[in-house]
Amino acid sequence: MNRTSRTSRARVSLTVLAGATVVAGLLVTTVAPASAAKNTTSQGPKSTVVLVHGAFADSTSWNGVMRRLRHDGYPVVAVANPLRSLSGDSAYLNDVLAGIEGPVVLAGHSYGGSVISNAAVGNKNVKALVYLAAFLPEKGESAVDLSGKFPGSTLGEALRSVPFTNADGSQGTDLYIQNDKFRHQFAADVPRDETDLMALTQRPVTNAALTEGAAEPAWKTIPSWDLIATQDLNIPPKAQEFMAERAGAHTTEVRSSHAVSVSHPGKVTDVIEEAAGSVR
Repeated sequence: MNRTSRTSRARVSLTVLAGATVVAGLLVTTVAPASAAKNTTSQGPKSTVVLVHGAFADSTSWNGVMRRLRHDGYPVVAVANPLRSLSGDSAYLNDVLAGIEGPVVLAGHSYGGSVISNAAVGNKNVKALVYLAAFLPEKGESAVDLSGKFPGSTLGEALRSVPFTNADGSQGTDLYIQNDKFRHQFAADVPRDETDLMALTQRPVTNAALTEGAAEPAWKTIPSWDLIATQDLNIPPKAQEFMAERAGAHTTEVRSSHAVSVSHPGKVTDVIEEAAGSVR
């Protein structure tokens, strides 16, 4: 494992999306007890850590990380990322953030990196961004653009497309990783009995979300940390390195599949707590 550091550049209540048919899928999961927000360091209250999962996953992919953060006294919120559109998902996260008082460390995995980059812009409570095997798009770039920028991604051939109809009658496409290819593609260093369940419970992402261009990114004004997964088959490691260097992120590498929060929760926690330790 190699480690390099680079210098970084540069109330409303939590809203729940309307409609009984979508509430169950879009609820925010708060995994820290109310008393956790009172945990303090010698320099004041600990930052709330907000975790945003990416495509083909759900909030349970953070379980190992959340246990460690809670043990160390951090309030934690795990967001149920809708995975419908980059702009819509970012707006939803922005509403979640509006309901959190005090400093926030915002962490995103995979496509969740694009979402946190959009949502954190202009939010003075977000003090640090953490990217975990994630996208750090520049304005106008999409997840598809960045994953194809360097060789190494085999995601396209592992996908299954399922058409659906939006509420307005327009057509969309949901993308899943084929169950029999899920472990190899997404989580090769996770035990098979666990990846079998991950494949069955994976959340689909729309093709539109992965092809939508990003807005002006928050990493230009908020300090960022990046954990690069060197065995990633979704986002090529070279692409991850390129994005981290461009963003001036504090960068760490780990020998991991794309599912880094599941296979290396301790390492992920270390990077998040390093970022949290920078908050004053």
